[in-house]
Amino acid sequence: MTEQAHSHSHSHPRVAHHAERHFTGGEFVRDSVLGMADGLTVPFALAAGLTGAIDSTAIIVTAGAAEIAAGSIAMGLGGYLAARSQAEHYARERRREQSEVREKPTAEMAEITEIFEHYGITPEESAPVVSALRRQPQAWIDFMMRFELGLERPDPGRALLSALTIGGAYVVGGLIPLVPYMVMANARAALLVSSVVTVLALVVFGYVKSKFAGLAPVRGALQTVLVGSLAAGVAYVLARLLS
Repeated sequence: MTEQAHSHSHSHPRVAHHAERHFTGGEFVRDSVLGMADGLTVPFALAAGLTGAIDSTAIIVTAGAAEIAAGSIAMGLGGYLAARSQAEHYARERRREQSEVREKPTAEMAEITEIFEHYGITPEESAPVVSALRRQPQAWIDFMMRFELGLERPDPGRALLSALTIGGAYVVGGLIPLVPYMVMANARAALLVSSVVTVLALVVFGYVKSKFAGLAPVRGALQTVLVGSLAAGVAYVLARLLS
């Protein structure tokens, strides 16, 4: 290899590809947190309250299982309807944007210019982008949906997945405080074991939830335990007073 060729071979150094990693499971985590939070606290409070009134683990397990079934269905359905409502809202707003782009293109182009100005880009600098978007109506509408209205296109299967995630997380969370009552005959002893197991689960859940949310994990764990323990304590005391 000549010196010139050798020099040429090194004139364009290989640039390492930078691969960015972003967390994309935000909606799944949110739904899991929603289901697990109520699943851990509501059945635990119910079991604690019933323990304050009766000493039959069979009745407590039956009532707890019924509550878990009803709660998971109710929360799953709520998640499904919320996701469907979000999808319908997006479709409605997109139809409106399509109409405005078709009927009032000048006004819509001015809105794009204003959006860029919020980012410190002058009308002269954004003019080529505005013109390019005008030549691509679908991209134009996508841009307006995202940057004018702050709406992301929802996943078509999101509603069902949301319902299953919330409902499933509720069942998993609800079974944790109920398992001791399934394997022990004495309700008071089962409550003690259930309390320890549930507090540990709340600590782990609160810690992980806060880590995903970017909050202080220890503080999140303590807050979650406090809420769950307070709910169970109030239910137990009320049941004792009324029984």
